[in-house]
Amino acid sequence: MSETTEGRDPVTDPATDPTAEQATEQVAEAAEPGGEPKPQAGAPVDDEPAAQAEPARPARPTVMLLGAGELSRELVLAFQRLGAEVVAVDRYADAPAYPVADRSVVATMSDADALTAVIEREAPQYVVAESTAVAVDALIAVAERGSVEVFPTPRAIRLSYDREGLRRLAADELGLPTAPFWFAGSVEELTAVAQHAGFPLVVRPVTGPAGSGQSVLLREDDVEPAWHRAIAAGHFAQNRVMAETVVEIDYEVTMLTVRTTGPAGPTIRFCEPIGHHHRNGEVLELWQPQQMSPVALDAAKSIAARIVNSLGGRGVYGVELLVRDDEVYFSDVRVRPQDTGLVTLRSQRLSHFELHARAILGLAVDTIMISPAAAEVHYGGSEAAWPGGTGGAELTAVLREALSVPESDVRLFGGPDDETDAPHRLGVALATAPDATAARRQVRQVSTALRRLW
Repeated sequence: MSETTEGRDPVTDPATDPTAEQATEQVAEAAEPGGEPKPQAGAPVDDEPAAQAEPARPARPTVMLLGAGELSRELVLAFQRLGAEVVAVDRYADAPAYPVADRSVVATMSDADALTAVIEREAPQYVVAESTAVAVDALIAVAERGSVEVFPTPRAIRLSYDREGLRRLAADELGLPTAPFWFAGSVEELTAVAQHAGFPLVVRPVTGPAGSGQSVLLREDDVEPAWHRAIAAGHFAQNRVMAETVVEIDYEVTMLTVRTTGPAGPTIRFCEPIGHHHRNGEVLELWQPQQMSPVALDAAKSIAARIVNSLGGRGVYGVELLVRDDEVYFSDVRVRPQDTGLVTLRSQRLSHFELHARAILGLAVDTIMISPAAAEVHYGGSEAAWPGGTGGAELTAVLREALSVPESDVRLFGGPDDETDAPHRLGVALATAPDATAARRQVRQVSTALRRLW
């Protein structure tokens, strides 16, 4: 049976075809002594050099984000604009950051084995924890191998949801000024603390997101309900709470602190201070800059630098401080972009999302403020109506009114960050102006229009 090869010339055998042997001899005669064939008479000579192979494109760095909520969505875009490939991971489907990420994974991040398996499969260069619901032990093991950089440092991640460890680091090891505080492991211990410290007293869980499970105690009858509320909060089982004396202050401030590393060692940069306060638990008002005395500003920068350098790593840290006259008290530190930094979307050349991405990738940063600005972040429960459910004509009318305010902007969020009933971000109103006071007036007008959506 004969076999044919489609698209090829027939194969000739010199043993059976004399013309084949003759052709072979002709080719041999045409070769130079060095083995290169001589050009035949009349044959065209190619003077062009061989085509150079295109250099390989540099590989894109892969960043894995653990946590894919609304703020992670902004962070995904910041990394992608710097050329990174982003894998978003969260414990539930349809997380807000999934549509913009290059890849997405649903996994139980608090399960060490599951988290390790995801990291090994995706093989990122950077793992960035944007959620407190992660298995820190797994991240420690990954970081120790040396092939993956973990941000914030695993120690910083652990302390970010361990208020007892963080407060002892700040007060006992670093000697930072704080409000008087105590820890309790039962209702009886908390009652004894309240009797000793007096009222009012703020009680918080030792783990969990900021504000979750928090109570202000005004009398002894408030102790037991506050205990149960605190231990029920957060992603992990807990049986300890922190109690803190309410100190008289003039204002609260966030010092956004950017830590980078380079050949000369770690470098700290500060954004202009951000003032903030909550209204009725439904609106977080922000403004930048918050005016501070030179003495208070120096103290704030000193406190921020000491706690951030102790935590280490690269990225943006939100250091929460309480200020009265020239006295500054450490309150908390957030090791990832938080709501208080949303005002930087309009106030700074680089937002806190862009600063975080640059610092993690080891790129240059600056904290230049281009305009005073204010923002209002609106929250609602799971029963709140989302803007996506509003009729198109009504939504357009609301936005037309909101954006008619000079130098204004808005961000509308599509839905809950997770599957819990905790308050979620509905949207952000933003405004810039020649000074922070004017920006606050303008942002209230933007917020008034947006409230019609909810």
